[in-house]
Amino acid sequence: MKQLAIYGLCGGVLIVAMRFVEYRFLVIGHSVEIYVALIAAAFAAIGIWFGITLTGRKVEVREVTVEAPVASGGPFVADAARIEALGITPRELEVLQLIAEGLSNKEMAERLFVSENTVKTHASRVFDKLGASRRTQAVQFAKSQRIIA
Repeated sequence: MKQLAIYGLCGGVLIVAMRFVEYRFLVIGHSVEIYVALIAAAFAAIGIWFGITLTGRKVEVREVTVEAPVASGGPFVADAARIEALGITPRELEVLQLIAEGLSNKEMAERLFVSENTVKTHASRVFDKLGASRRTQAVQFAKSQRIIA
């Protein structure tokens, strides 16, 4: 944004300098263009100021704590019946777990020794089976259904 303002300012200064040299010619032959240029410059300055004012706002970030029920009494055990009911394959379950760990497609491909396209295919199938459109939705749903830890 700053670079754009500097570029516009430099352009304006050059135009003003060129027109100042030809002042006499301009006043006689191009008075309408001068007025239009001045009005355009004023509107541009107001627009830049308005844009900076709007985007210069501070964003307030709030931390929200959510209590989630945690089953006590031992290690996590996946709900095999639910996994089978959804038709999730073991490889898709691995991909889902890696998504939950926050790995990128490239990192998952390296860990599973497959191509990124294979990871994308598995992830897409998992999303379809879970009815999710994003990674976060899929992980949230899988955790709520006790599919992954």
